[in-house]
Amino acid sequence: MFEGQPKGLYALALANTGERFGYYTMLAIFTLFLQAKFGFTAATTSTIFASFLAGVYFMPLIGGILADKFGYGKMVTTGIVIMFAGYVLLAIPMATNVGLYSMFGALALIALGTGLFKGNLQVLVGNLYDAPEYSAKRDTAFSLFYMAINIGALFAPTAATAMTNYVLGKAGFSYVPQIPSLAHQFLDGTITAEGEATLTAMQSAQNFAGSTADFCTTYIDKLSEAYNYGFGVACISLILSMIIYVVFRSTFKHADYNSKQAKPANVHEKELTPAQTRERITALLLVFAVVIFFWMAFHQNGLTMTFFARDYTAHEVTGLDRLGFSVWNLALLIITVYAGFSLFQSKTGKGKLISGVVATLALVILGVNYGTMDPTLPILPQIFQQFNPFFVVALTPVSLAVFGSLAKKGKEPSAPRKIGIGMVIAAVGFMLLAFGSFGLPTPAEVDANGIAASALVSPNWLISTYLVLTFAELFLSPMGISFVSKVAPPKYKGAMMGLWFVATAIGNYLVAIIGYLWGDMQLWMVWSVLIVCCLLSALFIFSIMKKLEKVAK
Repeated sequence: MFEGQPKGLYALALANTGERFGYYTMLAIFTLFLQAKFGFTAATTSTIFASFLAGVYFMPLIGGILADKFGYGKMVTTGIVIMFAGYVLLAIPMATNVGLYSMFGALALIALGTGLFKGNLQVLVGNLYDAPEYSAKRDTAFSLFYMAINIGALFAPTAATAMTNYVLGKAGFSYVPQIPSLAHQFLDGTITAEGEATLTAMQSAQNFAGSTADFCTTYIDKLSEAYNYGFGVACISLILSMIIYVVFRSTFKHADYNSKQAKPANVHEKELTPAQTRERITALLLVFAVVIFFWMAFHQNGLTMTFFARDYTAHEVTGLDRLGFSVWNLALLIITVYAGFSLFQSKTGKGKLISGVVATLALVILGVNYGTMDPTLPILPQIFQQFNPFFVVALTPVSLAVFGSLAKKGKEPSAPRKIGIGMVIAAVGFMLLAFGSFGLPTPAEVDANGIAASALVSPNWLISTYLVLTFAELFLSPMGISFVSKVAPPKYKGAMMGLWFVATAIGNYLVAIIGYLWGDMQLWMVWSVLIVCCLLSALFIFSIMKKLEKVAK
């Protein structure tokens, strides 16, 4: 898996890991911040969240066009600087009226900076594999690169949660999901008698001796400040990302070329006829049309799936479930998986011995951790977002081993076929969540009256959904990026990678549609909309499979 890869891959992957850690720390708490700080409804929150995600994934088109003209490396470094400015604005606590304008300015800067950074970094990775000696390792490289992204994302929710608990704890508060909504209702004069009684009980539980109005204002301010600190984590991570990129630039400098610049002597780009160029671009556009609906479904993790975690899922766990809510335990599980693979793949006795010792030690530490954990562990809604990156990192060697075995037998599915399979798997993931949502009150009913603790569902419904969606992601996302880097005509590499992100942007903008349904509609019906979209997309891509596989050869 790691053998024979160019050193530049690891440098670029680590630089991306740092940037993604900051981005996903911000994203883990962003919708919670919008509703806590400004009291926005689910519909308004959905519009802002989806518009921001759309901007983040649309701007790589602009970044790609600029890079095709000025060079990929320049755009990457410029992007880091611009993103840093955006995160600084988000990290500074401000009054509500000023903070609103500052937030929109910050989102614009982050979207622009990401557009210059993200796609162009991935083009650099693709360029490493234009050399004949590395070309066969392209798909594996993008899987490893994608895994590195998720290592950053894995630790992000824990960083955000630590900041939330730290700032609230200093103020003498603890996190209660219902307080922000009820507090805004109280201050706006829209709270029901039942809601006010619930809020009063919560104020007493927080040991706040002042008036209810003072409690509402103070709690909202402190929770918002906690989220500001979480955004500050992104600033630090970007500094680390820039250091890695600059220090190790020599390992990938030779890949920083576009169609107008001199290429390494061992890279020879195939000359395409106008007809071949059109054929490739058409195939790419068809794939882009399909992945729109995957991202519409997948990026519910930061919106409606976070709402589901906050409003419908148990707020504490017991038994074996506690293991999954510590990122350090998840890291130990990852070490065990990788050591296990190394044990079977090592060609020497010494290698097998070391792998066996590492796996055993990781399991022992995991057992000790479990034995010393509190019987009941409180959980915050954003922490669920660590399960997707955990599953990506843990399952990447599994997927590579399976696809590698199929490749040796000449039976590995093509990249377009993997995308179609991924869409079907995504539909299955939301079927699970739909099944777990039967009988639950609507979001509108929960907003008005709350929900009894006895009605909250097991965290395993969300965890299982994240697991299945991760299988879909591994079939679709890294393979899609690899497909673009392989099929895109040389003169349009940056633009085509940018269009991949435009498709992602459209999908992310459509995320808001599900947020608009988050109100009076039954939850199982909300998830069913996503199931239908994924299945129809799968049907479409399988209907044009021959056309796509022709250009992929």
